[in-house]
Amino acid sequence: QVQLAESGGGSVQAGGSLRLSCAISGYDPDWYCMGWFRQAPGKEREGVLMNDSYGDTYYGDSVQGRFSTSMNNAKNTLYLQMLRLKPEDTAVYYCAVKRSLCFRPDLKQPDFPNWGQGTQVTVYS
Repeated sequence: QVQLAESGGGSVQAGGSLRLSCAISGYDPDWYCMGWFRQAPGKEREGVLMNDSYGDTYYGDSVQGRFSTSMNNAKNTLYLQMLRLKPEDTAVYYCAVKRSLCFRPDLKQPDFPNWGQGTQVTVYS
């Protein structure tokens, strides 16, 4: 049914940029909450940002102003544009989707039934 696959991760120097992609299929493009989450070694998974079909976007405190999300017209690819990357951005990045609107608590306590496999982002000083 719902499938997600992240790509575009890699290594970049601090201050650089990177764009991640998430191929999505099998979801309802008219009723969704989808987002990006990340998990650094030894740490819990945390919300990066979320957006939904209503048009709302929710940002994690550490990335607002640096990260943004978008989707292609076919709504089968979700992008995460990361600017001015910092070493603390180093993590495995995951995309997720669920058939609902987003609510801010989801950013802190993700409750998504569908996740991708993750893509590694490493930021060097």
